[in-house]
Amino acid sequence: MNPGAPSLLLLIPAYNEEGRIGPVLRDYAAYFRKHYQGKFQLVVVLNGCSDNTLGLIQGIGAEYPEVSALEFAEAIGKGGALIEGLKLAPLADLIGYVDADGATGPAAFADLARRASEADCVIGSRWIAGAVLHQMQTGQRRFASRVFHWVVQLLFGMNIRDTQCGAKIIRRAAAEKVQPFLCIADMAFDINLLYLLKREGFTVLEAPTEWTDKAGSKVALGRTSLTMLLSVFRLRWIYSPLAGVRKFFTPMENWIYRKLRAPAPNPDPPRR
Repeated sequence: MNPGAPSLLLLIPAYNEEGRIGPVLRDYAAYFRKHYQGKFQLVVVLNGCSDNTLGLIQGIGAEYPEVSALEFAEAIGKGGALIEGLKLAPLADLIGYVDADGATGPAAFADLARRASEADCVIGSRWIAGAVLHQMQTGQRRFASRVFHWVVQLLFGMNIRDTQCGAKIIRRAAAEKVQPFLCIADMAFDINLLYLLKREGFTVLEAPTEWTDKAGSKVALGRTSLTMLLSVFRLRWIYSPLAGVRKFFTPMENWIYRKLRAPAPNPDPPRR
């Protein structure tokens, strides 16, 4: 270990991942132990798991002390898990996250970590030159992804080609600055994070990545897409001049989330 190299904390949100997360954790722990010069920690943030994901992680942690778990009994969603995980930002110089399915391999994530000196946040992208896609998403998912991208660009104008790739690295100062203002608990969390980083003046670098679509996705395409659309409109409203009238619509908004069986939204962030 090189004391001069930046320490890295990797978060993996997980919901009932007993069947597939084991090889992902071992691959990451073994790769970074061998190839990364700084301190490396991997924390799996369990989100309402009802299977033995926790026991599996504890077993791997006995083999690789770099691996540990942070457990939440309630189903707080991918975004909720990452909001909680980012509270650990003081533990490392760099804080990153990837999906539990291993779509982003450890070597690809390490490539992003090596570019962390170039921006406050480095995000993997599947839709820019240089990206390597070993297995494409289905046509339906690609269509939904591009429609969602168009809506996000229209509402926020961030000019980011791939907001949803599950591989991102943030410098500690940037993570600590935006964490208290994150509020999107579902899979639109990435929009919340990227919008706040840009709003606060932090730099975001979109870098090509290597990615493989994995079987066993827990995404219910129609319901998930509607939830994400609701969340990005909610986020736009929160940061609009009309934010003050949102309180009158909050009960209806919460009812819609419940009907979509989506994780309950976190309270609106404090106004500054």
